[in-house]
Amino acid sequence: MTTTETTQATETSGDELDRTLQSAAFAAAAWGASTPRERARALTAVADALDAEKDGLVSAAERETGLPEGRLFGELARTSVQLRMFADLLDEGAHQRIAIDHADPDFAPVARPDLRRMLVPVGPVLVFAASNFPFAFSVAGGDTASALAAGCPVVLKAHPGHPETSLLTARIVRSALEGAGVDNGVFAMIAGVDAGVRALKDPKITAAAFTGSVSAGRYLFDIATSRPDPIPFYGELGSINPAFATREALQERPEEIAKGFVDSFTLGAGQFCTKPGLLLIPEGTDTAQRIAALVPQVQPQRLLTTKIADSYRLRLEDLAATPGVEVLTEGRFDAAADGVPAAGATLLRVHARDLPAQASTLLEESFGPTATVVEYSSQEELRQVLALLPGSLTVTVHTSAQPGESENGDVRLLLASARTKVGRIVFNGWPTGVSVTAAQQHGGPYPATTSVAHTSVGGAAIERFLRPLAYQGAPDHLLPPELQEENPLGLPRTVNPAGRFKEGGNAGRA
Repeated sequence: MTTTETTQATETSGDELDRTLQSAAFAAAAWGASTPRERARALTAVADALDAEKDGLVSAAERETGLPEGRLFGELARTSVQLRMFADLLDEGAHQRIAIDHADPDFAPVARPDLRRMLVPVGPVLVFAASNFPFAFSVAGGDTASALAAGCPVVLKAHPGHPETSLLTARIVRSALEGAGVDNGVFAMIAGVDAGVRALKDPKITAAAFTGSVSAGRYLFDIATSRPDPIPFYGELGSINPAFATREALQERPEEIAKGFVDSFTLGAGQFCTKPGLLLIPEGTDTAQRIAALVPQVQPQRLLTTKIADSYRLRLEDLAATPGVEVLTEGRFDAAADGVPAAGATLLRVHARDLPAQASTLLEESFGPTATVVEYSSQEELRQVLALLPGSLTVTVHTSAQPGESENGDVRLLLASARTKVGRIVFNGWPTGVSVTAAQQHGGPYPATTSVAHTSVGGAAIERFLRPLAYQGAPDHLLPPELQEENPLGLPRTVNPAGRFKEGGNAGRA
């Protein structure tokens, strides 16, 4: 481990950082050349080790974050599930997208050489751990798991909000990997802002992943892309995650929608990246009043850190002072024993006609238990609001079991806009709670993420840390085993034999 062996992750020195990065660079070739099944066994070993130490890990995280025990056990289980999911993905082998085009002298319009393509690891990856998920988006979280699965060494920059938890987790990961025969340069943890920035600038780092605020993420993104050798930076930044309910849906299940919205935007003290921060509804319903009646029933919840609490308090003051905004329910701040405040839920309301003038304030993510109800009186007002919405991870749509003509019009308008602005569209549910599955998409246009084509959750997350490599006319014995003619690893491959593409059919199709 690159941090001092105490109960907390202390600042990594310059010499320690240099040794860590050099070890990751040395380990990259062998780890990248290991077979998918070898990496699968290593990931499974890490998952087993985390499960075995779950009581101590959860106890540490509970002390540091104030998150409830049940939430933390569930999050730790999700972390081991992610590792096992990538192990299964590696066992299947399809993630390398192997394609083989056999040489064909009769190929149209010109002869085709023997071409073999696969995805290979990019090299050492720098992962910035998140504040709000001390396990699932932290030391052994999805970014680490997907990068290791891809065959990339990981340098993990710990989050200062849970240093003891990070150190304990890192020790477990290192021990499990060493027990599986993995070089100790394949995983290391560093700590401190300066160490993270220095690592990001170092040419040995070939990609980075981040989950956090827009300001911090954009600062790091600019560093990554302005290096002499720019690298991909996969940042998950800020997302307002708008929700929408039609008049017919609100008439059919008013209490269900009101309660679901409150439960979702207050879950985890509103510190989830998928928290719905905006609810768009037609005016003339009592939905805002129903929601306002439910909000005070939510007990104040401890925020993650004092810094987050201070920023959230200032954000609420800005929102409440915004022209056209009505504070329907104001949540109180309670003092916590450890000095980190607990916040009650706050509900705001604004009319769609007043939103455009205040869009820069109202359409920014609020990291805490607050949400805004936006009421519109016409489809044109809805259209104007939708045009202003920034990129988000999700949009939620509540529809009726028997939609009418007006509902269909509003929904189709919303969906047309959502396709250009979000990564996941949720129907008749809520966006909090992200399933770790092959089909999951956890990403979206900026400022939700810095790379709209990728996801940080689900099997496709591995693609961030792979790049294509093709061999042309290579002797079989010099090819990597994945591309050799006899397929010694038994991996799934797409093989195009000679004579498949001819003139008059699919000539020249790549």
